Amino acid sequence: MSNKRVLITGASGLLGRAVLAAFKRSEWTVLGSAFTRAGEDLIRMDICRKEEIVKIIEEFKPTCIVHCAAQRFPDKVDKDPEGTLKLNVEATKNLASLAADAGITMIYISTNYVFDGTSPPYSVGDEPNPLNTYGQTKLDGEKVTLEASAGHIVLRIPVLYGPVKYLAESSVTVLLELLLKSEKKSLSDYEVRFPSHVDDIASVCFSLAELKLTDPSIQGIYHWGGKEAMTKYGMISHISEVFQLSKEHIIADPNAMPGAPRPHNSQLSNSKLEALGIGKHTPFREGIRTALQPWVQP
Repeated sequence: MSNKRVLITGASGLLGRAVLAAFKRSEWTVLGSAFTRAGEDLIRMDICRKEEIVKIIEEFKPTCIVHCAAQRFPDKVDKDPEGTLKLNVEATKNLASLAADAGITMIYISTNYVFDGTSPPYSVGDEPNPLNTYGQTKLDGEKVTLEASAGHIVLRIPVLYGPVKYLAESSVTVLLELLLKSEKKSLSDYEVRFPSHVDDIASVCFSLAELKLTDPSIQGIYHWGGKEAMTKYGMISHISEVFQLSKEHIIADPNAMPGAPRPHNSQLSNSKLEALGIGKHTPFREGIRTALQPWVQP
């Protein structure tokens, strides 16, 4: 049996779809799993049920698991902390432990929100200090992943965008809705983001999985993030220019966003991956044009 067999959790999601596509373009044998959006080429797996994970691992025999499934919206996390704990931490612990027992490498997708945003850019060795419950659950997920096996991989990433099934699937693409409406709206011009295209992150995941096959030193924590700094107001300014949509009704708000606290600037240093020759960056204007073109009337 080939040693290139990958199981992708959350394969129906924004990032999961891109990771699935990246591996399918290669010689890897790929199995994507989802829960509420299973079907077509995705199997249904409830990762909160350990017995379902066991069954899939025994049947498919993956050599790598890319764990994309998570509750990733901070305000939704605050509304359902118990459900988030089960998904982001407990399910991750089960996956990581079962993978370790079977000699499978797991790539766990984490977040720049494990940092408080006070002293960027952050290297992989910097001390985390999450400001919100989402960041804490993802940090706890990192811990249980690496406790299960030092050979597992943690990949921290920033806010994502890319081809979406609905505009609110990404906190970047949802900004188009504000431009298409005419009522006045305040938008944060405080928190500094480094948006990354999902294809870039998928490329990094694929490269790590490939390299791990021949280099066991590929383990532990890695960072990858976009290379362009912008606030939400900055993002919507780019979108308005790309599609020639007026933003006169959008007001720049210099204050921190309401809701779950966000770090001011949690830029990630890409240096560890770049030293391995791994990395990809899609210019924001290029990526956002492709992602949002289907949603803009010609």
